[in-house]
Amino acid sequence: MRNKIYPSDQMEKYLLIDVIAIAFLFYYMVTTESIIGLTGNLLLFVVFLFAFYIALWHRDGRLLAACLLGFIVLTILGVLMDSWLLLYGGIFADLLGRSRSKRHIAVGMAAIVGMFFTVHGVVDGNPTAFLQTVELPIMMILLALPIVIFANEQAEHLKQELNDTNERLIQEEERHRIARDLHDTLGQTLTMIKLKSELTMRLMEKDVDQAKQELTDIRDTSRTALKQVREMVETMRWVSLEQELQYAEKALDAAGVNFEVNNKVLNISLSKLNETMTALSIREAVTNIMKHSQASSCQLTVTNEGSFVFLQLIDNGVGLKQISSGNGLSSMKERMKLISGQAVIEEGSNGGVVVTLKVPV
Repeated sequence: MRNKIYPSDQMEKYLLIDVIAIAFLFYYMVTTESIIGLTGNLLLFVVFLFAFYIALWHRDGRLLAACLLGFIVLTILGVLMDSWLLLYGGIFADLLGRSRSKRHIAVGMAAIVGMFFTVHGVVDGNPTAFLQTVELPIMMILLALPIVIFANEQAEHLKQELNDTNERLIQEEERHRIARDLHDTLGQTLTMIKLKSELTMRLMEKDVDQAKQELTDIRDTSRTALKQVREMVETMRWVSLEQELQYAEKALDAAGVNFEVNNKVLNISLSKLNETMTALSIREAVTNIMKHSQASSCQLTVTNEGSFVFLQLIDNGVGLKQISSGNGLSSMKERMKLISGQAVIEEGSNGGVVVTLKVPV
């Protein structure tokens, strides 16, 4: 169910501050006498809350209109009660900085200046009286707030666009890798099926038994092709690192390999893309252990160093001499390179293979 009271993306930074500020404003307005009485004070407070709520949820012309209404309410309060209430203009100045229009921000800033000049023009008879008081730097801060917030919003937006673009490029690279895998693996399998089918057609009348054997080979090869397609499709979806480790533990246990995992691996905070690439690299490393290492045990350890996390998979097998570059080693390196990480595969000091994945957090 969607939160309709306060934007969830602002709760952590602003909710507590806004609640405290509004609570103090309410207290001041119900305990301070004015010529419009308690009812008038409460009515102005309700209008203030209405303007605040509208400004909180919009970034178009409605934001500007709500901020202008808020500045009008504060101007009235400054005239009827005390000019220090203009400090509450900071709430609307902050929200104004989230506008998508520079023109709206400029109009809002002009309204802030007008608010100070109007209050002192009515109360003191001199619109510029506040220029000799502490209210001058207060007004300057209120004017600076929308500019600072707008610049920060633009920087965050640009950062998000760069991240999205980078992720699209990485996904495009991954699609190219999958295309190469399809050509190198599935293409070869389908070619074999084609050749065996042609051979079977020639054998149907000459050697029925041999034709049956070829058909059996075609069936087995087709199953292999189907398995390859499924594996290709799986690599295009998000893969959970935790689930992959659970699968690896079961697979290694079935192969007679004891698998130990450092508990820290469950506390890693990765993007879905980085987690997928890490999980698939672990899958390839585990597959190599099962097929080639002749190991009886392996261990996965995790360490954090700055903005990277290092996952190290160590087995006690025969080492790299039984593994060729075509057994997933190049794929691991490609996957890590795509996410600005690194994969290092080397001989262990006591034998076996050490696979180290350097993954950006």
